Amino acid sequence: MSVIRRGASVLAAATTLTFGLAAPALAHVTVNPGSAEQGGWTKVAFRVPNERDDASTIKLEVSFPVEHPLVFVSVKPLPGWKAEIVEGKLPKPVKTAYGETVTEAVTKIVWTGGKINPGEFQEFEVSMGPLPKDAAQIVFPATQTYSSKEVVKWDEPPKADGSEAERPAPVLKLTPASGEGHGAASASPSPAVAAGKPEAASPSVVPVAAGSPGSAASDTTARVLGGAGLAVGVIGVGIGVMGLRRRGTRPQD
Repeated sequence: MSVIRRGASVLAAATTLTFGLAAPALAHVTVNPGSAEQGGWTKVAFRVPNERDDASTIKLEVSFPVEHPLVFVSVKPLPGWKAEIVEGKLPKPVKTAYGETVTEAVTKIVWTGGKINPGEFQEFEVSMGPLPKDAAQIVFPATQTYSSKEVVKWDEPPKADGSEAERPAPVLKLTPASGEGHGAASASPSPAVAAGKPEAASPSVVPVAAGSPGSAASDTTARVLGGAGLAVGVIGVGIGVMGLRRRGTRPQD
């Protein structure tokens, strides 16, 4: 009995230690999903949990990088919250992923007017691009303000040794473009489209021709399935005919 009690005590202590270490990581302001493709466009959500039991989060400010400016940024309306997109002049002209030189870009977004109560979290969605092609990540320093007037800055960049900072900033990892998928540069809208200008059909959308391998495979599959269905139908008819014959030749009493 003592062995069981000791085992339970050790398990309880280990569980407490595990959750105690994991809890702070869950309370950070993060960007989700945490990765996107270089040169493409993406939609992310800045997830903000409320860490206080006696105050609500009433303001969120997210800073955007000026060394890798994002020219086109838009926010998804959030009931109860007002979003202000702030643009500013860059320290020096920068070329975007499409080769355009820009001197101004979005420097921050500020959400106010709503609140995140204790025990709750909120997600603030943003669409942005084009993402830089020559960067491995984008850091978005965030500032969280509470109704108690407490201000918490999540602005520490990732450490070189891989360990987590005390107040880590939200980080979007950038991966090499695969040439496929929603985040790929070839499948992303160009600045002309983002600005509302007409553009020719995207070359990344290739229709399957009637005589293409994909079409042939589909046709073969359809024929096989049709033949199988016909065979099942013939067998069913045969069984029905045999049943009728047996019923018709049954001797009379």
